Amino acid sequence: MADARETNRPSPDALLELARDEKRGRLKIFLGAAPGVGKTYEMLLSARAKRSEGADVVVGVVETHGRPETAALLAGYEIVPRRAASYKGRIIEEMDLDAILARRPQVALVDELAHTNAPGSRHPKRYLDVEELLAAGIDVYTTLNIQHVDSLNDVVAQITRIRVQETVPDFVLDKADDIEVIDLAPDELIQRLREGKVYVPEQAKRALQHYFSPGNLTALRELALRRTAQRVDEQLLTHMKAHAIEGPWAAGDRVLVCISEDPRSAGIVRYTKRLADRLRAPWTALYIETLRSQELSVAERDRIADTLRLAERLGGVAATLPGRGRVADDVMDFARSNNVTQIVIGKSERSRWFELLHGSVVHELVRRSANISVHVIAGDALNKETIPRKTVRTAAASHHANPLGYIAAIVATAGVVLVARLAQSFMGGETIPLLFLMGVLGIAYYFGLGASLFAAFAAMLAYNFFFLPPLYTFTIADPINVSALVFFLCTALAVSNLTARVKRQAELARNRAAITSALYAFSKNLASNVTLDDLLWAAVSQIATSLKADVVILLPDQDGQMSAAAAFPPGDTIEDSDVGAAKWSIDNGLAAGRGADTLPGARRLFLPLRTGRGIIGVVGLGPGLRSDIILTPDERRLLDALMDQTAVAIERVKLAKEMDDARVAAEAERLRGALLTSLSHDLRTPLASILGAANSLREYGDLFDAQAKSDLVLTIEEEAQRMSRFVANLLDMMRLESGAIQLRLEPVDVAEVLGAAVRRVAALLKHSSVEFDIEPDLPLLNLDPVLMEQVFVNLLDNAGKYAPAGSTITLRARKEGSSVRICVIDEGPAIPEDKLSAVFEKFHRADHGDRQRAGTGLGLAICRGFVEAMGGAISAANRSDRTGAILAISFPASSTVRPPRERGDT
Repeated sequence: MADARETNRPSPDALLELARDEKRGRLKIFLGAAPGVGKTYEMLLSARAKRSEGADVVVGVVETHGRPETAALLAGYEIVPRRAASYKGRIIEEMDLDAILARRPQVALVDELAHTNAPGSRHPKRYLDVEELLAAGIDVYTTLNIQHVDSLNDVVAQITRIRVQETVPDFVLDKADDIEVIDLAPDELIQRLREGKVYVPEQAKRALQHYFSPGNLTALRELALRRTAQRVDEQLLTHMKAHAIEGPWAAGDRVLVCISEDPRSAGIVRYTKRLADRLRAPWTALYIETLRSQELSVAERDRIADTLRLAERLGGVAATLPGRGRVADDVMDFARSNNVTQIVIGKSERSRWFELLHGSVVHELVRRSANISVHVIAGDALNKETIPRKTVRTAAASHHANPLGYIAAIVATAGVVLVARLAQSFMGGETIPLLFLMGVLGIAYYFGLGASLFAAFAAMLAYNFFFLPPLYTFTIADPINVSALVFFLCTALAVSNLTARVKRQAELARNRAAITSALYAFSKNLASNVTLDDLLWAAVSQIATSLKADVVILLPDQDGQMSAAAAFPPGDTIEDSDVGAAKWSIDNGLAAGRGADTLPGARRLFLPLRTGRGIIGVVGLGPGLRSDIILTPDERRLLDALMDQTAVAIERVKLAKEMDDARVAAEAERLRGALLTSLSHDLRTPLASILGAANSLREYGDLFDAQAKSDLVLTIEEEAQRMSRFVANLLDMMRLESGAIQLRLEPVDVAEVLGAAVRRVAALLKHSSVEFDIEPDLPLLNLDPVLMEQVFVNLLDNAGKYAPAGSTITLRARKEGSSVRICVIDEGPAIPEDKLSAVFEKFHRADHGDRQRAGTGLGLAICRGFVEAMGGAISAANRSDRTGAILAISFPASSTVRPPRERGDT
């Protein structure tokens, strides 16, 4: 009864999921099989019905695509204004997430869930915006086409020969509270396309030739219906578990096949595969581990593992559960909790006597099945001639009793008799049976059930022979002693059985705890390794230690050839005969080599390392300290878990490297584009001015007066200096990035360096005035005067670009605590707060419209490089008293030196 009550309790995970959903908004997805089926139209109709019920509905973003019937449905809705964003020189409109959160409606309409937001948005994808709305408790109606579902992207591309770039992760659909499939018959959709209701005529013509064929549309419809059915099935299971509803609810078929060590289990699994295909239903292969599982031979355990792997290869789910009581109860609990409607089990060939003693799983399942159909299959017995002799010997040997246990039982019984005879005079006859029970308990604990049963019978006979009158005979004179002896035997048998069972359960628990501990330690070890070599070494050493085998991991190199990436013991290599097995395993995704069906002559067994993206390598197992590499089911499950963790960790390291490479490539591409832009525009502009002025002097020099000629020459000089500064900036940046900067440090007076810099840029600052605000007795700084002067020149040049005519540029120097702070303060426009740290990046230039002067965007980046090379720091801020920017440089006290003493100082 306790087990039944426990089974009928609501699932904590399901209740937790429902509790989380109560705090979130509800997500309804209008899922279309193809573009043009009317998702947006249907969403607006549903929202209109919601409004009529009094709900507060607003439009976050709805795309009508010029369809008048869709636009007409927008009438009367409150539309949240969109946010303008700049992208590649164009202004585009995006959904204003913050405005919707501030408005906080009951329902928000968000069209095109797979949309990619413009750069600079809070989230890169629109589905992340929807996640934030849901987290705020706002219900969301949204639209999505089936080709945008991430897991189906490859399937759709294979069907239509067109791969969409914008996708939505599957978990978004899995979290949806409602999915409404919007569908049209292929002929109706094609007619809409021809009528121009989906695309413009030219685009519609191309779509009809490629994407919108009847076959493609039919396949997409099936994908949409199947994906929706999966989500509905998950919701049904969650509801049943949360409300402790016993299954099945036959809304859809689910098939369960029970397997055992019986050789016919493989045939029963294949029968279940055919049954599931006819029913178009998912299926599971289940093995219940009982105390008897520990007594199975190696061949029988291997047969169970092979049957579970067969189920996985045929498309089913393999499950192994520890038994909690009777096998039939465990099977029915699993079936009800997973909404199973059909159970397949093999017919037992055990004797009637065995069924009387141990019960029949088949009969109990049929008796308890209620509304679950039970298929009892009578498979053909395995031909004994097909079993290898070695396997037969191993199986037979495993069932032979351990003679040491029976000898120990005889010795223990004799010892108890001796102790009881010596202590009988002062111990009392009623305690003698307890001594025999203690002996039975010891035998049961150390030698198992068989020896303990033998010890129980031996104890009964010895107790009768030595302690019940008449002594030294097996005759019992007193009828009361007969009942006492029978009860003693029953008690001894029960105690021995329970003790042996508890011991086996403890051993099973210890084994599971050891496996769990090993997996936990391995996962922590993998998480701490960031390089591929360290990760692979941790993997091979863990697998080798756990299985007592030689291990090698092979990964494809840059040429696609398999090579040993890690091995345990170190330096272990693979032979030529193993290479073919490894290649076959990675090409076919199946086991190959020693002990497998393919290439069994190899020295190692090769198993593929598999992730969601495919097969990334193989693991090779050699005998090592084992006599063979046939794995038990426990060992195979442990190996599968270790390999899964290893594969995921390898993929994580590779993905991290790919992301770093992609980031470096993207940055290099950005810098290359910026450099080309700089060369093509910022250097060409002064060059054009120089060429124009020189050409004017040559062609029309006689027509110009002296002043005009002087102005043209001045233009040539100024533009040449300007171009020289651009080239110098490029060269300085190359020196910084190549590490070719050599510092020549010496005591420097900040006022002198500032004055020299102002004189160099006097022509650039002719429209502004420069004001010095330098603290007296400022200590000298140990700096490179040439680099420091270039830093101030670049800062003044930057201030001159953005300071309006007639404004003042202030140069301030102060000693603040243990550092010296030098500021260049202008009266130009403020720097946007989100750009304060970006102004020192290469090729970054603030956008101030027509007031922006030409430049490469390297000046401030060079300032940062020079200042940091001399041990200082540079920062940007905005003025608090008025508009303007403050670019500040600070050097620590370690950079200051005492000024030399004047003559006469004391």
